[in-house]
Amino acid sequence: MVYIKEIHPTDGWQVKENEQDGVLLRQHRSLDERVEVGASCMLKLALELPAVVDDMDDTVALAWAAMPERLYLVGRDGRVAYKGGMGPMFFRPKEWEHAIEAHLAAG
Repeated sequence: MVYIKEIHPTDGWQVKENEQDGVLLRQHRSLDERVEVGASCMLKLALELPAVVDDMDDTVALAWAAMPERLYLVGRDGRVAYKGGMGPMFFRPKEWEHAIEAHLAAG
């Protein structure tokens, strides 16, 4: 998992769902702040995947078209084995999970 910049920060385009859920975060102003918020997100969501944080130039988000959210599977050979649609409309975690299972079964 790569934690990237906030798509709906309080000092930007906030959405009602975030307000209702209490997800009220301003846009990160430093890498330390982004790391802190990313770690908090991982803990609150109880995510067990390895995670890293994008730099303040959003290098990963731009290179992988990650905004606002996207699922990829990178195979053992380093090539993209699955590229999901842009979330939330085309965000399909079950499809991604099946791609992972198929990739692992293929050896």
